[in-house]
Amino acid sequence: MSINIFGQNLSFDKGEVYTLDEISVTGLKSFNEQTVITYTGLSKGKQIRIPGEEISQIINKLWKLELFSDINFYLTNVVDGRASIEIAIIELPSLSDFKVNGLKRSKAETIIDEIEIKKGQKLTENFIETTKNYIINKYKKNGFLNTKVSISTRPDSIGINNERMLINVDLGDRVKINSINFSGNEITKSSKLKKQMKKTKTKLLGRFWKKSKFIEEDYKNDLTSILDYYKEKGYRDARIVMDTVIIDKSNIDLNITLNEGNRYYFGDINFLGNTVYSDEFLARGLGLFKGDVYNGVLLKKRIADNTKPDGEDLTNLYQNNGYLFSSINPVEIAAENDTIDFEIRITEGKPAYFNKITVIGNDKTNDNVIYRELRTKPGELYSKDKVVRTVRELGQLGFFDPEQISPDFKNIDANAGTVDIEYGLVEKGASQVELQGGYGGGGFIGTLGLSFNNFSFKNIKNKSAWKPVPMGDGQSVSLRLQANRFYRVYSFSLSDPWFGGEQPVQFSTSFSHTKQFRYNFFNGRVDKSQFFEITGASVGLAKRLSVPDDYFLLSQSLSYQFYNLNNYYTGLFTFGEGKSNNISYTVALSRDNTFTNPIFPLGGSQFVLSARLSLPYSLWNGVDYGNLENLEEYQDEDGNPDQAKIDQERFKWLEFYKIKFQGTWYTRLIEKLVLRTHTEFGFLGAYSNERGVIPFDRFYLGGDGMSQYAMDGRETISLRGYPNQSLSSQEGSTIYNRFSLELRYPITLKPAASIFGLVFLEAGQGYNDFREFNPFNSKRSLGLGLRIFMPAFGLLGIDFGYGLDNANPNDLNPNGWETHFVIGQQF
Repeated sequence: MSINIFGQNLSFDKGEVYTLDEISVTGLKSFNEQTVITYTGLSKGKQIRIPGEEISQIINKLWKLELFSDINFYLTNVVDGRASIEIAIIELPSLSDFKVNGLKRSKAETIIDEIEIKKGQKLTENFIETTKNYIINKYKKNGFLNTKVSISTRPDSIGINNERMLINVDLGDRVKINSINFSGNEITKSSKLKKQMKKTKTKLLGRFWKKSKFIEEDYKNDLTSILDYYKEKGYRDARIVMDTVIIDKSNIDLNITLNEGNRYYFGDINFLGNTVYSDEFLARGLGLFKGDVYNGVLLKKRIADNTKPDGEDLTNLYQNNGYLFSSINPVEIAAENDTIDFEIRITEGKPAYFNKITVIGNDKTNDNVIYRELRTKPGELYSKDKVVRTVRELGQLGFFDPEQISPDFKNIDANAGTVDIEYGLVEKGASQVELQGGYGGGGFIGTLGLSFNNFSFKNIKNKSAWKPVPMGDGQSVSLRLQANRFYRVYSFSLSDPWFGGEQPVQFSTSFSHTKQFRYNFFNGRVDKSQFFEITGASVGLAKRLSVPDDYFLLSQSLSYQFYNLNNYYTGLFTFGEGKSNNISYTVALSRDNTFTNPIFPLGGSQFVLSARLSLPYSLWNGVDYGNLENLEEYQDEDGNPDQAKIDQERFKWLEFYKIKFQGTWYTRLIEKLVLRTHTEFGFLGAYSNERGVIPFDRFYLGGDGMSQYAMDGRETISLRGYPNQSLSSQEGSTIYNRFSLELRYPITLKPAASIFGLVFLEAGQGYNDFREFNPFNSKRSLGLGLRIFMPAFGLLGIDFGYGLDNANPNDLNPNGWETHFVIGQQF
């Protein structure tokens, strides 16, 4: 911008006051002259000092509009203290259209979104240069070091003062690392040092999970990792003397010269300033002693482990017991020969207390739903662990983006010993819609499911709350319908995690009805006079425990199922006419301390031990089940035992017990690469050998674990790489075991969609007798998959599994590849 005020022979040092006669604006193309004059605040007859502060303010005001590339003020017709002003401006052109050449459409759209290029915006030199540099730097970070970008503009004949912009991108070849060469490393092998470089790798055929590319920032971090490795081995003075990067077209050679130095050991380690904890107690917590090989990295972690918010380091020891203002610093006080003496200097400060605790960002969820989950209470002693736990609990609610839950420490007052905390939340969709369709079992199967996971029962009668449904109280309501030509299921459930609003006691209830008609697979006909139906209802309570810790949950439920078979002779059961009743009590003890994202946990574990029990009716009903075959009413016309009639009596009231255990561990290996280890076991037993194991509620192992229709209340267990329910007998298993290892890595964990890829190894088998049970002789599989979680639709995914063993005992070949679709479940 250039600013000039021209006139006759004037004094510009002090300025003179003029009365304005005329005000004109030249150079306009798309703006109205009067609009510009009005915006400046100048008017005919106004007195103004030129030069002066008011002129400077007008110039700055126009410049801040970012609409002009040049502004000039001309003072004309100066006569007897009167003058005219001409404002000469040059407008910036507007962007009418733009195009990106040299990139795929999706990548070009990403660039446009990231830079926020929009039609109608003003084209400035700064914008053009910023766009150019952004694209170059973006692709340099992806290994395209030779990226070239040129941006040209040309006038557009359509419109006034419009220009088109063309962005030409030439990525060139991706620069790969040809070699990494070390010198000066006499003690440590080069191969060991290369392993420390996690992101800087040479070209290697077959290593698809880590491409060879040079990113300067990653390279610098990897050099630091090399020095950290030396420090872990005691080489405190190790340093990189020189590193050179040699670029030859599409290849890079890295030459790194080291000076390893000498190996050191810890000497005396003394604590200073500690009054809360004794030297002996702190020494045990530090875990480093005189004579140990010096490990600078471990020393830092034992003092303050920044990689683990809940780590067992000395800083957390103080922070979890109120000492927010404490500081711990290791100081070298002597280094003699190969021994280093340390002082751990501690400033404890005074204990701190939580003062004001607030939350922001909860646009839908009511405050009381959030505040009841907070572990940080006003007036309580400060604890870092309580802050971390609060973040975890808010993430587990499922109503907020766990990646964006941020505790903001405010008004930290060391003198008063108080701190305020504000938790920033970002709401995400808590309701889900399930729309599913597919062919199976003789026809099209359609599914519609609705789940409202942040429902508000108290606002049902409030018409203004239906937007589209009452929300905000953390309660759940779900409805699911599934049907095809010969099968229908309806289910409804609701739950309240804080039943009564005072204690963390969850109340839940559910109802379901399933009806299966006789279907002829040969002619495709459905006989509705022959059917099998199950009607069930349940009610349950779950209470959060405080012992051994408050991650434990004790849940209990009472359920009833009514089985009705009407002329339903399919071979699935020995009887096809009759009724069965199932009243059972389920008790489960579970513990879940996974964190922080319930969709993609980075650590923690989940355990569930459950027992489902029916009443032992045979103890008091007076029926001798072993003698039924000798009674006339249970014999056929020829006097032989009628097994259908016998089984109908045996299973009129179901008598059984069912034990299950599931355990899952999440271990973060590096960054966000997570290993999920899972094991589970189930057993269905009978109180009486004479009554035997019931034909309902059995385990069916294999496939995706999603039963399109559960005709007999069966429990389907997934084992990828095999057809659905292929690893159990036709009548189902009474025992099963399953083991799974899964490596997961997130692609994105944004609120709109969380996506992660996985590879897996798993094994399992179904059995009908403990004499057959052998967990070391299981059906094995491996494969890979993808998961997508969208708040509106829940968890979706696909797996490709390869069965390493045969699903059919008569087939000696491996089962091979199977494709599995995942809807709303974890494996």
